[in-house]
Amino acid sequence: MEAETLTICKYGDDVLKAKAAEVRDISQRIVDLAVAMTRTMHEAPGIGLAAPQVGESLRLITLDLSVGENPEELLVVVNPRIIESEGHETSEEGCLSVPGYSLAIRRKTRLLLAGILLDGSELRAEFEGLKARVLQHEIDHIDGFTIVDRVSTLKRSLIRKEITQKRKSGEW
Repeated sequence: MEAETLTICKYGDDVLKAKAAEVRDISQRIVDLAVAMTRTMHEAPGIGLAAPQVGESLRLITLDLSVGENPEELLVVVNPRIIESEGHETSEEGCLSVPGYSLAIRRKTRLLLAGILLDGSELRAEFEGLKARVLQHEIDHIDGFTIVDRVSTLKRSLIRKEITQKRKSGEW
C-alpha cells in the first residue's frame, strides 16, 4: 500500500505555534505517519518535515537531503533533542509552511543530537553543516517556532502583514 500525501499546514495555523507532545511509544500509527510525512516531504519537494507541519502535534521529524534520491539519506527521529551545539552561521532558509519566503537565519554549525529511531533504538550522533541546520529547523517546528519567529521584530511584522493580505485574497 502506498503512503498518502498529507496537507502541509501554513504559517498562521495554530498547530505550528504549539509545543508538540512527546511520542510515548512507537506504534504502527507513528510508523505510518512517518512514512506519509516522508512521501509528503519528497513530493513537496523538501529536505525536512516535522509532524506539526502536517497537523500532528507530535515530536517526530523527517530529514532527507537527497529529496528521495538516496534511501540511505532518510533520517526519521522520534523525540529529537539537541544535547550540545557549537559554532554559528547565518544562511538563507526556506520552509514548506512558509512558502515563497527565504530568510536569513542564524544557526549552530555542529550539534550532538539524541532521539529514538523508528525501530526503537536510541540515536546519539553528531551532525554538522546543512544536516545540522535542517535538524534545528525541524526541532524549531516541534517547539512551536517557524523561520518567521527567528527574524527581527520589524521583518516579522512585515511578513505577517503580507501573509494576512495573502489570506484575505485567498492566496495563502
